Amino acid sequence: MDWRLNAACRDTDPDLFFPVGSSGPALRQEQAAKAVCESCPVVGACLDWALETGQTSGVWGGTSEDERRSMHRRRERERRRARTAA
Repeated sequence: MDWRLNAACRDTDPDLFFPVGSSGPALRQEQAAKAVCESCPVVGACLDWALETGQTSGVWGGTSEDERRSMHRRRERERRRARTAA
């Protein structure tokens, strides 16, 4: 079953999840999008999908673009350490 069928955002205007800019109205829009994610039963699956598919824009799985970039860098460092330790 596709996790998106159970997403809290499935009936929400997708534009909410793609704020333009990095201050003022865009930050408020990002927070509104994240609020939808807070009640979502598939927020974890959404975040996993966004990370696995390299989503670089918008709010996915309750995270911003910057937050996912940070997660991606952290995962890459952990993978490099694991390869070095092996």
